[in-house]
Amino acid sequence: MPQRHSKNNNDLAFFTYDEKRKLGYGTQKERLGRDSIKPFDACCLCLKPFIDPLCCQKGHVFCKECILECLLAQKKDIQRKLAAHDAQQKHEKEEEEERLMLQKARELDAFDQQNHGAVPQYTDKNHNQDKNGFHGANSVKVTSYEEEALRTMKAFWLPSATPGAPLKVEAPSTGTVCPEGKEKLKLKTLFPICFIEDTSEKKKPNSLDKTYICPSCKVTLTNAVSLAALSSCGHVFCKKCAEKFIIVDKVCLVCDKPCKERNLVKLEKGGTGFAAHGDHLEATEFKHLGSGSGLGLVRPAMKT
Repeated sequence: MPQRHSKNNNDLAFFTYDEKRKLGYGTQKERLGRDSIKPFDACCLCLKPFIDPLCCQKGHVFCKECILECLLAQKKDIQRKLAAHDAQQKHEKEEEEERLMLQKARELDAFDQQNHGAVPQYTDKNHNQDKNGFHGANSVKVTSYEEEALRTMKAFWLPSATPGAPLKVEAPSTGTVCPEGKEKLKLKTLFPICFIEDTSEKKKPNSLDKTYICPSCKVTLTNAVSLAALSSCGHVFCKKCAEKFIIVDKVCLVCDKPCKERNLVKLEKGGTGFAAHGDHLEATEFKHLGSGSGLGLVRPAMKT
C-alpha cells in the first residue's frame, strides 16, 4: 500500500500544508521580477523608452508626444463637461421660470374662484388639451389642478410616465492634472531632461539598448540608483553626486549653468499597473479565498 504522505492524505480533520498552499491560505508572497517594474528610462504613459522626454515638478517622466496628447485630451474633456454643465444650468433655469409661472397661475385661479366662484381654464404648454376642455372617456372637465397632477403623475406601469432619476452634472475642474501623480499640471511647468549615454569601449557593440551613466561619477544608471534632474538645464545625475556637489557648488557639473537647490527634482521610479515601487507601499485590498474554489471576494483592506 502507498504511504500516507501529506500530499495524498485528504481524510484529516485539518488542512495540511500542501492543501493550504493550493487554497491560497494565509499571506500570499511572490518575488517581483524585472518585468514587473517600469524601467527608469520608460515613459509613464506608453511604458516604452521615452523620446524627447519631459519631466514634471514631481519627477514623472513622459514622452513629449504622449504628454501633449494627454493634456489635449483633458482639455477637450473639460470643454465637453463645461458645455454639459451650462446646458443643465439653462434647463434648471427654464424649469424654475415655468414653476413660478404655474404658481402664479394657481394663485390667480384661487383668487378668481374665491371672488367670482368660477374656475377659469388656462392652457399649459407641456399638456395639450382638446378644444372643448374635456378629457377622458367620461368627458370629465379637467381643472388646472387636475391637469398639473396628470402632468406630474409618477406611474411606473406607463412608459411615458415612468419616473427617472435626474442626472446631476457637477461643475468640472478647469485645470489639467498629471496622469501619474494626479496633481495639477500645466504645459509651462514641464521641462526637458537630458541623459548622458555611455559611449565607452566597455559597452558591447551589438547591444541595442541604450545605457546611461551619471556624468559625474560615471556610474551606470539603473532602477536601483536614485536619480535627480536639474529643471534649469535638464541634466540628470545620481542622487549622491547631486547632494554632494550640485547643492554645495550651486552649479551644473556638465554645462556650468548656475542653479539653486529648488531646481533639483527627484525622478520617481514607478511600477506598472501590476506592481509599485517606492518607500510608501500600502495594501488597498485583500482576497478572501473560499474553500476549494480558487476564487476570492475582494474586500478593502482594514486600516491598522
